[in-house]
Amino acid sequence: MERWGGKIAVVTGASAGIGLAIAKSLVGEGMIVVGLARRKAKMESEMKALKEKGTFHAFECDVSKQDDVIKAFDWIKKNLGMVNVLVNNAGVTAFGKIIDSDKETWEKLFGLNVMGLLYCSQQAVKMLKESGEEGHLININSVVGHKVLNNPGIYLNVYSATKYAVTSITETLEMELIGTKIRTTSISPGYVHTDIIKAAINSPSIEEEISKMIGLEAEDIANSTVYVLGTPLRVQVTELTIKALGSRG
Repeated sequence: MERWGGKIAVVTGASAGIGLAIAKSLVGEGMIVVGLARRKAKMESEMKALKEKGTFHAFECDVSKQDDVIKAFDWIKKNLGMVNVLVNNAGVTAFGKIIDSDKETWEKLFGLNVMGLLYCSQQAVKMLKESGEEGHLININSVVGHKVLNNPGIYLNVYSATKYAVTSITETLEMELIGTKIRTTSISPGYVHTDIIKAAINSPSIEEEISKMIGLEAEDIANSTVYVLGTPLRVQVTELTIKALGSRG
C-alpha cells in the first residue's frame, strides 16, 4: 500500500457501514480520502477523532444525481488534485416481492446502486486518463450479484438485479480499460451487519430471518479493499467473494 500514500481516494456512501470502514482504513494507509454521501455532518463527526497518517474530506453528494457527482469531482480536481482510487460503495436495499412493489422503489434502487456507480466511474476514469497515473476502481458488489438469494423468508425485490448489473459493469469496464493503468475489481460480500439492512427491514418476519444469518463486519470488507489495492499493478483481481465462516451466503 506504500505507493498509494498521499494519493486521492473517493469513497461513496462513506457516512456509515462499509463505506465508513473503508474510508477509515484508507486514511490509516496514508491516503487523502474524499467521502461522498448525503450526510456530510455525520461523515465529519465519525472521522473527527481519527488520528491517522492520511486526511479525510467530507463532501455532500447524492451520487444518484449526475450533477452532484460532476460537482464533487470538479471540487476534488480544483482543491486536491486527480483521483487515483474510486470505491463505489453507496447502495440501498429493499425487502419485498417485485410483484408487490412500485416504480419509486425500483427507481431508487437502480438510481443509487447502478446509475450512481456509473456516474462516479465515468468521472474517475476521465481524470485517470487525463493524468495517466495508476488507478483502481473498486465496486462493492454482493454475492446476490452472482446468485439470487434462495430463502423463502426473504425477498430482495430488485436488489439482486442491481448487483448483477454491477457484476456486468465491472467486467465491461475491465475490457474497456485494457491498455491503461486502471484496474477494476468487484468485491462481493455475503451478509454484512450494517445499518443499510436494519433500515430496510419492514416486518418482524424478515427481522427474524435476518437474525438467523451469520454475518460479516464492515471492517472485513475494508480489510479486503486494502488487500486488493495493495496487490502489484501487474495483478488484476477481477472478483473477490467474501463470506462469513459457516454461512451459506
